[in-house]
Order: sequence, then structure tokens, then C-alpha cells
Amino acid sequence: ESRLYHRGIHVQRRLAAILSADVQGYSRMMSENEVATVQTLTASRRLITDVVESRHGRIVDMPGDNVLAEFGSAVDAVQAAIAMQTDLDARNTRLPEDRRMAFRIGVNLGEVITEGPRIYGDGVNTAARIEALAEAGGICISAKVYEEVRDRIEAAFVDLGEQALKNIAAPVRVYRIAVASSQPAARAAPRKDETAVKPSIIVLPLT
Repeated sequence: ESRLYHRGIHVQRRLAAILSADVQGYSRMMSENEVATVQTLTASRRLITDVVESRHGRIVDMPGDNVLAEFGSAVDAVQAAIAMQTDLDARNTRLPEDRRMAFRIGVNLGEVITEGPRIYGDGVNTAARIEALAEAGGICISAKVYEEVRDRIEAAFVDLGEQALKNIAAPVRVYRIAVASSQPAARAAPRKDETAVKPSIIVLPLT
């Protein structure tokens, strides 16, 4: 960790595992039923906060339907992501179909700049772009995260190849984590500013 002062402001640089999440179809849900959507989002935020804190993480911000959290290790971040999707999926089974809320999660490992409780930098931006490649209820991670967790977490990883991410200089290799779901598969529509996902290859962790 390094410390510096910029125009009288105390700024720190450090390596962190960054988790970025948002709700698939949030705008549509709000247009259909604002009150019910806000109630579901509030309950989902409580669940997510509990999971993050139980895995030694910290919620950085929750603007709108977005969630930004940081962890001291990639293993903690990925375990939190898997627990989130598992718990959110279980919660959705108890809700009417039109109230179910599916999050997409992206996890990256990179350097961040901190100013007070906020974090900034390419590491954060990359996590958000990786999140955009995830399916509803799914998790995508960068190659840096994959290298840290592949032998430490029991999961199936799907290699999506190198992805060109908006405003990120170099292509980033992305992996999808296969997460069991009790809900029908819902493929997230690709965003206009993202490239299509390449054919996938399943990579099983070493035992």
C-alpha cells in the first residue's frame, strides 16, 4: 500500500479485489411496479451486505441498483459472489415471478486509489465492465482473479476468452463461474458498448 497527497487530499493506492453488481432488467421492473421493486431491492441489499461483511469485505457504495464492494483477497470476493447468488436465488423462489430480482456480478483484482471511503481506478472500472458480460444470476471474473482462486475454490470455470472492454486499454481474459440456479436460465442481453462473448471452454479446478 502506498500513500500520497494530492492537492492537500490524503490518497492511498492498494491492491484489492473489487466486486461490482447490478440488477438485470431493473429499469423495466421500476416501470412496472416502483414500490414492489424498491422493497425487493432493499431486502436484496440487506442480504448482500450481510454476505459481504461475513466474507471480510466492505460495501463501498450502493447507488440505484448497483453494488460496489471491496475485499482484501480474491478468494473472499469470489466466495462472497457465489454466496450472494445462491442466497438471492433461494430468496427468489419465495417471491412471485414478477418480483424476482436477478443480479449480475463481476469480480476483478487490481490497484485502486482510495479517497476516504471511496475507491477509484481501472481496477474498479474493469470490474464493472466484466459484470456487464455476466448473465442474470451469474458471475464473471478476470483472469487475475481466476489465477488466485482456481485451486482454492470448488467451482467450474468457463473460459470466455479475451474481451475488449469499453474504456479499458488492453483486452481482458474473462471467466464465467458456473452457478447452480433453481430459476429458468435468463440470458442477459449484451449492452451496446460491449463485444459479444466468444465460445466458451469449461476449465475445471485442479483437485
